[in-house]
Amino acid sequence: MSQYWSKLVHTLTPYVPGEQPKLQNLIKLNTNENPYPPSPKVLAAITQATSADLRLYPDPGSDRLREVIADYYAVTPSQVFVGNSSDEVLAHTFQALLKHDQALLFPDITYSFYPVYCGLYDIAYKTIPLNAQFQIDIEDYAQADGGAIIFPNPNAPTGCALGLAKITELLKQNPHSVVVVDEAYIDFGGTSAISLVSQLPNLLVVQTLSKSRSLAGLRVGLAVGHPDLIEALNRVKNSFNSYPLDRLAVAGAIAAFEDQAYFKLTCDAVINTRQKLTGRLQELGFEVLPSSANFVFVRHPEQDAATLAQRLRERHIIVRHFRLPRIEQFLRISIGTDAESQLLVEALEALLA
Repeated sequence: MSQYWSKLVHTLTPYVPGEQPKLQNLIKLNTNENPYPPSPKVLAAITQATSADLRLYPDPGSDRLREVIADYYAVTPSQVFVGNSSDEVLAHTFQALLKHDQALLFPDITYSFYPVYCGLYDIAYKTIPLNAQFQIDIEDYAQADGGAIIFPNPNAPTGCALGLAKITELLKQNPHSVVVVDEAYIDFGGTSAISLVSQLPNLLVVQTLSKSRSLAGLRVGLAVGHPDLIEALNRVKNSFNSYPLDRLAVAGAIAAFEDQAYFKLTCDAVINTRQKLTGRLQELGFEVLPSSANFVFVRHPEQDAATLAQRLRERHIIVRHFRLPRIEQFLRISIGTDAESQLLVEALEALLA
């Protein structure tokens, strides 16, 4: 039935999300989900919000949630935007802020949704190679033409983070460019650039509640930046979907931000497991890139990554393998519980033996 498609559809190469298998008894380490459940206060808030009020539309601006986020990050509500997942926030960002005559810049190894958005919205782009250590060199992004820049921090799928001083330098050397920092994994060891938004009007920071707040199933994302940037996002949002967040999502997201103790407990647990797993993998001969995320990016000098992923799968352990230039011999392994990490290490020990 493709003869009924719009011309654009024929040109698209859609994003391929991580596999969500229906098999039982899996150790699922392929999609960077948090191994710990959401805060009990989140579940209680969602339950309380499940009422007759669901017959009513939600607040189109999600004002209460934006106030809570603004208070959390010491900004104003006019500097906060929320949407149905950070992917939707990014989609609006590409339309509202990143489509210019000049090419958009982002790393050659990065979140693979970026080129998909460019194809969907007809945005010219140029990829900037990571260095030999798979790090971003900010000097490679200096430009005089005002083209926009986007990158994840920590980067995905490498897990490597750029420090706040480098981000500040990047923004100052590109004063006429919008710079978007995609912080999906920032709470697992990086330093958020949100502290810079009041000083640097060309900065937009995007985050998600899917990872560090264990709410991948709720689909809540946010952006923080200068009110002019937020106004651009609102114009696109209100030309697409005026009610992106439902009542249950807003209630759960507010509770997640308010339960700071639980948030810190689970983040610390993931970080501790990552550190222990990194050491065990290095003992097995793996190269492990320095990670500030809830995953590690690893390769073994004597093992083919695709074969290793398949052999782990046969043992009911799923990790992510990317058939892409420069990283085809790497595996991305999400951080699970200590028990899941132990089973992964035991499986690798058996396979390498």
